[in-house]
Amino acid sequence: MFEVVNDIHVKIDTEHVLRGQGIDPAKASALLTRVAVSVTEEANSLIEPAALYGNLPVEDFQHERIAFPGGTFSGPLVARAFAGSSRLYLALCTIGPGLEKRVAELMAKDMMRAMALDGAGTAAIGEVSQLIRDRIIASAEKAGLTAGMRANPGQEGWPIEQQRTFFNLVPAERIGVSLTESCLMLPRKSVSFAIGCGENMCADNVPCDFCSKRNRCQWRNRKERNQ
Repeated sequence: MFEVVNDIHVKIDTEHVLRGQGIDPAKASALLTRVAVSVTEEANSLIEPAALYGNLPVEDFQHERIAFPGGTFSGPLVARAFAGSSRLYLALCTIGPGLEKRVAELMAKDMMRAMALDGAGTAAIGEVSQLIRDRIIASAEKAGLTAGMRANPGQEGWPIEQQRTFFNLVPAERIGVSLTESCLMLPRKSVSFAIGCGENMCADNVPCDFCSKRNRCQWRNRKERNQ
């Protein structure tokens, strides 16, 4: 059974807006900082967070394939992230369509403001997914299980096409999220992820540990251990 969560409260500040654009707040220009400050209130008014999550029993795990009622996931990241799981938590989060509609309106007339708002949206969905991850960890601990790393369909080692299986399992329509033929989510500021839980899971691994770009990526480990 999947639980829908509508009582999510996130508040975006100037630092969130800048980091959401990939800008270090300590190195941001005065202009970029002013724009970030100017969009914060509007961004917060446009964010409508919603999420759902639930768990399934793991029926089988062999090589790079994990099986559960209703389907399977497979791939190198699946093998690394979910090995040892007895239950698999699935989560879907969104901030709704309002912010991205506003970004689209602004793109033709004020690109800098549009990009700042988009950065705010990126930060907001990150905050929402973190809150849901925390709930999943608490739920697992209550059941006497340890939560492993978070993994997202489409990350290196987990083919994006398996997003279709994910959406066949979760009631995405209950929070207004849909999947396109190319396996992209709408609204765009949405995130799907899975966390394996078991008695002997390793809680310290993060996706960066298994990425082929880990030694040259500027974002490696930035907030990753909290996501």
